[in-house]
Amino acid sequence: MENSIIEVIGAVLVLCGSIFLFLGALGLVRMPDVYNRIQTGTKASTLGTFLSLFGLLLIVPEWWGKLSLLVIFVLITNPVSSHVVARASHCIKVPLFTKNGVDQYEKDAEKFFNGELNDD
Repeated sequence: MENSIIEVIGAVLVLCGSIFLFLGALGLVRMPDVYNRIQTGTKASTLGTFLSLFGLLLIVPEWWGKLSLLVIFVLITNPVSSHVVARASHCIKVPLFTKNGVDQYEKDAEKFFNGELNDD
């Protein structure tokens, strides 16, 4: 009885993770520019993957080593990859969505390269 309750909780977590992954994919289609898409995809995929993997851990506890390696891999690669894509997009001058406002990174980069930005 106790084992089946844990498996149901694991299945619910896997379902919630799948929903977050679906919403992240939907966000990639619906967001107006590359920077918003990066944020949507990264946050939703990270949370969805963590929920799915934790649910799998409850369903199949023998896989804890493999699942913990996957969690560490996702935890390291998702932020790094989104940062690289955002920086590359900014370097090739991919335009911001018009309602986003000011490109603060561009202003700081100009100050830095002109020697006006101090580390203080």
